[in-house]
This record gives sequence, C-alpha cells and structure tokens, in this order.
Amino acid sequence: MDILIKNGTVINASGRCTADVAVSGGKIISVGPSITPAPHTETIDAAGLLVLPGAVDAHTHFELSFGEFSTADDFASGTRAAACGGVTTVIDFITPEVNESLCDAYRKRNELAAPKACIDYNFHMCLTSLTDAVIDEMESITEAGMPGFKLFMTYAFRLSDVDIYKALRRSKEIGALIMIHAEDHDELESLRAKFIAEGKTDAWYHYLSRPESVETAAVEKAVGLAREADAPLYIVHLACDGGMDIVRKARAAGHHIYAETCPQYLNFTSDVYKREDGRNFICSPPVKGEKSREALWQGIHNGDISVVATDHCPFLLNEKNRGSEDFTKTPNGVMGVETLYPYMLSEANDGRISFEHAVGLCCLNPARLFGLDHIKGSVTPGMDADIVLYDPRKEFTVTQTGMHSNLDHTIWEGIRLNGYPVRTYSRGMLVYRDGEFTGAKGHGRFIPGKRFTPLQPPR
Repeated sequence: MDILIKNGTVINASGRCTADVAVSGGKIISVGPSITPAPHTETIDAAGLLVLPGAVDAHTHFELSFGEFSTADDFASGTRAAACGGVTTVIDFITPEVNESLCDAYRKRNELAAPKACIDYNFHMCLTSLTDAVIDEMESITEAGMPGFKLFMTYAFRLSDVDIYKALRRSKEIGALIMIHAEDHDELESLRAKFIAEGKTDAWYHYLSRPESVETAAVEKAVGLAREADAPLYIVHLACDGGMDIVRKARAAGHHIYAETCPQYLNFTSDVYKREDGRNFICSPPVKGEKSREALWQGIHNGDISVVATDHCPFLLNEKNRGSEDFTKTPNGVMGVETLYPYMLSEANDGRISFEHAVGLCCLNPARLFGLDHIKGSVTPGMDADIVLYDPRKEFTVTQTGMHSNLDHTIWEGIRLNGYPVRTYSRGMLVYRDGEFTGAKGHGRFIPGKRFTPLQPPR
C-alpha cells in the first residue's frame, strides 16, 4: 500500500459512501471502512472532503494549427492545466493530412503527445475524406484503441450526406462511435456572406451568422442519418434548444443518440457577443440564447445530455484581437479544461444537480462511451488511482493568474465557484495540490479504449 486516503466521502456515479481508499502501484486496491495502513504508507486524512474520480475531458484541442493560427496550449501546458482542475484523462483529436494514412497520422500525433503529457490521454480520429482506404483503416484505428471518429457537416473538410451515412454504417460494423460537428454549412455561409456584404462584422454577427436554426437543421439531418443507418451517434458541443429537442425525441424512440455539451453553453448566453470583449467568446457553435441555455440544463436533468466536455481550443489575446472589428478574422475557440470539473461540481454543490450526476457526466459516461471505463471513471478497486480530493467549503474565484495553462486570459474571469479541488492524483502520482502543479511532463500515457458499448438503453 502506497497511499491511504481516510475518512472521506467517496462519490461515484452510482452512489456515495464514507470510506477509505487504498492505493498501490498506481491502482486502487481497496475501498471500504477503517482500512489499516501498511508500513510506510502515506496516509491522508480526507475528513470533510469528497473523494471523486478524476474527470475525463472527451473533447480537447492541444497543439492544433490551422492557417496562421495555433492553439495556445501544447500537450504539456494543456494537460498541466487539466490536472490542476481535476481532469486526469483527456481525449484529443488527430486530423490526418491529405492522403495521409490514419495509422501514420496516429503515430505522428502520439509521438508529439507522449513526451509532454502530464496526465493520461486518448485520441479521436477526424475523417476529412472517406476514400476506400480510409474506410478500410477505420477498423485498424478502432483495434488500436481509438473507437471515436469525428466528422464535420461544415468547413472545407465537411463530408457529404452519403459519406456520413457510409461512415455510420462502417462504425456499426467495427464497434466504433461516430461523432459529428453539426452546423448547416450552406445556411451559415449564406448568412455570413450577407452580413459581411452589409458591413456587419462585430462579434454579435458571429452569433447571428450561426444561430439556433443553423445547428438545429444539421442535428436533425445527422440524427436522421444515424437512425437510417441504425448506428449510434455522438453529437459534439450541442448548444441549442432545437437540437436538444431532436435528441430528446430520438432517445425517447429508443435510438442510441448521445449529446455532449460544454460549460460555456451552460453558463453564458449570446449576450456575451455584445460585450467589449465579445470576440474572446467566439467559438463554433457560438453560445446561444437563454432559451437554449435552459434547454441544455433540462437535457442534463432528464438524462438526454450524456457528457459535459470542453472543446478546449484557446488562442492568445493578440490572435483573438485580430477580429476586434471583423469576427471572420478571429480564430474560433475558447478555453475550459481547467474549469470543467470545478464548474460542474460547483453546480452540484449549489444543488442544481447531484454530485453523482456530475461525476457521471464528467467521468463515467465519457469513459464508457470511448471504451475507457475498465480503467477510468470511478473510484473502485482495480481502477487507475485517478482521484480528486474536493473541498466543498472552499470558495474560489476564477482569474487568469490563478490558472495553469499558457493562456493570457480566460472567459471565466471573475466567476465564483462554490467548492474546489485541493488534490489531484494521476495513477497514484500527486499532480496538483492546493493551487500548485506537482506533476511532470511525460507522466501521461496513451490509454487504449475498448470498442464502443452503449450506455444504459435510452428511455
């Protein structure tokens, strides 16, 4: 026994208990009352603290470059920030170059991440074309432990409806899960061109060029294709009420449709784009209106939101400021990997949801959907010792200076959180303690995921 955490309240998605947690060799070996420490065991008194599984952020973008822009966080700074917010596993993305094999793209991306990552990680593979070679390689990627494949319905690398359907059919054959960025390309491009022609280019028109209708139309089409293919579907960063309603109805009909949303959509509304710093909130899909915010919270309450992740894709102020007078020049993306778990746990501490539900959304569900739940997502014997000690009495105000990434600003500046993590362990290694990062680059490792298995059947 290396570590014994005593007297805490252990909370998993399935329930809670007052128990001790024993750790040896980076694994949880026992959870139960009054465990006696072995000689030379480090004993931590967690009385008054919650003992939680580390979060799994299923949607990050570290070291992402496109055009003249690059995200501010590499795998070192991004995973450092994640650890300091209680995230112990991230799932990032691989985007193959034109005509590059999926397997070669994976090897290149993993070589980039492995020496830098401070916590464990996995990848989703982006499919920006669907040649016969890509369809063939999807199985090899799934067998290598990456069962998530992301498709786009907008941008230059969007797939046609026919190719989306083919990918869905293939995913069912090989035990993979298709993820989709759902925005209607033609409508948003038409709106964007209209506003540019009219000289309407401040941040507010980023929202108006991608309103609720743009997302709703794409979600409806994506869900329809998944139902026709009889394949599961995961919708990334769902942000609008119309899309939420489509997901709810599909799940009520028994289809395996899973929706992910992000804290920025749960906390803010489109009014942020009227602010002087509105360009800092530019992301796609954009933050929507209050009706959508309320619908997303209702989706959480009724179980139709399965995962809360971040879409962490941040840029420095000098890059965001390029769009100070023209939203089309601002890179899309906001930060969130360090505030994800504290935000959702604060909402639980305030009584909006239960702590068990927050753990399900941020830990168990993403681990299960992407095949990591045999080793991540719960504080139970046999699992990796990815453990967060959370003080529900600790008041915390988010400031850029209190964060641990490479960023020079945060859209969460001044947000008050009720409760905050005080320690994070990654496979038994203390990587965060009382505001300070204590981990190391290269500690993180690639964790292969199993083939897709559904969550509990939809209602």
